[in-house]
Amino acid sequence: MSTDAATRRSAVPLVERDDLPAELTTPELGAARLELARGLAEHSLVIGDVILSSGKQASYYVDAKRTILRQPWFGALGRLVAAEAARVGATAIGGMTMGADPVATAGLAGVGELLAAGEAGSAGTRGETLADRAFFVRKESKAHGLQRRVEGPLLTDDDRLLVVEDVVTTGGSTIQALEALQAEGRTVVGVLTVLDRLVGGAAAIEEKAGVPLTALVTIDEIYAG
Repeated sequence: MSTDAATRRSAVPLVERDDLPAELTTPELGAARLELARGLAEHSLVIGDVILSSGKQASYYVDAKRTILRQPWFGALGRLVAAEAARVGATAIGGMTMGADPVATAGLAGVGELLAAGEAGSAGTRGETLADRAFFVRKESKAHGLQRRVEGPLLTDDDRLLVVEDVVTTGGSTIQALEALQAEGRTVVGVLTVLDRLVGGAAAIEEKAGVPLTALVTIDEIYAG
């Protein structure tokens, strides 16, 4: 670990945010969120001029996959995503590839932990069961094979979806995923991102989804800029 990364990690406090659902502020999940924020500060925050996928220039970049695709942060993220899926009563978790891919799979693993520990009944789910599937939305439908745009186990009209993302800036990729799912007549009950850069994407996503965006971490928790 570099000195700068260690300094950034140690500087991340546990922030009590009023916008977070109460179900994500338990002592256990608060500790998971703090560990996730510190991991992002240590491994994912890159200081320097970069061009974002939106085409805009920024003075820093957050490569969330550097953190969430290793332990213990994959596990911490999984517990948080599983808790949010249970809170909104989701039956499936997914979003636009590839930002959503590790978030959805972590959430599915987190649900597995709940089931293995026998905690499904106390997870606060609004549905009869916890989310048991993940899905990925392609940027475009395949031109061969089954020509699907939404990949994974087949979704039905009864499914309730938690749409996930790793980092939200303008919200463009999440909105594309929402549009693809809405075109198939799917019901979206929640949207979650690992990190919100706080530059307007959340409002655009919420307008399209019709439900609030839950940001596990916000940029001001890990970088003062």
